[in-house]
Amino acid sequence: MKQIDVKKNILQTNDILAKENKELLDSKGIFTVNLLGSPGAGKTSILEQLIKSMKDNVKLAVIEGDLYTTKDAERIESQGVEVIQVNTGGACHLDALMIKEALNNLELDDMKFLVIENVGNLVCPASYDLSEDIKITVLSITEGNDKPLKYPSMFQKSEVVIVNKMDLMEFTNFSMDEFYRDIKSLRNDIIVFEVSSRTGEGFQQLRDYLLNKIKEKGGVTNA
Repeated sequence: MKQIDVKKNILQTNDILAKENKELLDSKGIFTVNLLGSPGAGKTSILEQLIKSMKDNVKLAVIEGDLYTTKDAERIESQGVEVIQVNTGGACHLDALMIKEALNNLELDDMKFLVIENVGNLVCPASYDLSEDIKITVLSITEGNDKPLKYPSMFQKSEVVIVNKMDLMEFTNFSMDEFYRDIKSLRNDIIVFEVSSRTGEGFQQLRDYLLNKIKEKGGVTNA
């Protein structure tokens, strides 16, 4: 009897396509972020804030992942940037084939910054390479500080964590001390930004970090 490791084969196929996508993005000098986090963590709200502060400095676009609706893509489109909606039909993550199809429908010339907003989930998306330069995971104060140790793979693979909804800290039992202890135990070099997508707290530092990354990739900005 021959046994087939389906998961392994799926991931191998994904990695091949992701490598092709990465070569295309690199040839265009496009810095790419895979934006991750739970449903309700505030990924889209953070993206809206970043677009407002960055769209005059650099040409950017968004690939918006969702199970069924176009609600988040409509919010991003209202910001005046190019957006491609990818509906997974129930799948809990985006994959490289979906990104390949989205890239075929984007105007890549002169683009220097691409954000892929993944499906809200702290498990499945961690396993799939989407051709990104970095993974950024959003964690909201209201989720609790125990999530890094409960979902270690996601945080270990992320170069950056954005702690969102800092304005709600007083209404929760979130411990920043425990959060930093846990997150550093998983990945000591991880970068953390503390923000509020409602008040705008912390976004200047996050914006500057991303603009520097874009410049390092070869992108020219007006910043």
